[in-house]
Amino acid sequence: MLVYDLRSLATTAAQVNGVLPTDDPVWVDGDARPVDGVHVTGRLSAAGPGRFYFSGRVAGTARLECRRCLTDVVVPVSEPAQLIFVEQGADDLEDPDVFLFDPRANGLDLGPAVREQWLLGAPAFAQCQDDCRGLCPTCGADLNAAACGCDPVTDDRWAALRTAREP
Repeated sequence: MLVYDLRSLATTAAQVNGVLPTDDPVWVDGDARPVDGVHVTGRLSAAGPGRFYFSGRVAGTARLECRRCLTDVVVPVSEPAQLIFVEQGADDLEDPDVFLFDPRANGLDLGPAVREQWLLGAPAFAQCQDDCRGLCPTCGADLNAAACGCDPVTDDRWAALRTAREP
């Protein structure tokens, strides 16, 4: 679990070495979820009254669909993370790079901030291989496995240029 005691953080820094699991409630439908959780390493320390700073790395692997042929692709993700946590009611609430925490709580939960860093680092699209041929637009056959028997699809909007090119 990635929750750290606020009272001890005020006096000593904490070494972070944990995992945000894939079944954590912080994840929502539609997220690019990690295969085995997000491994978080770094240092969490006080950065003034009511402020904490995390410097480290989030890493894991994401399972995505190939954007051309829809097969599963496992993509490594490793991103540096610099996070600032400020207690609610502070003056810089409008800064999107600042994460808020409840000063009355006993612990500082890194989970929502790690989720956001993961989503920013995980690719939106993946490709199984550089020369992926994709799916046939007519029959849906995987063109990487074999060619299908469909006639080539032509775009009629280019017909005028084809006739102009012919002798």
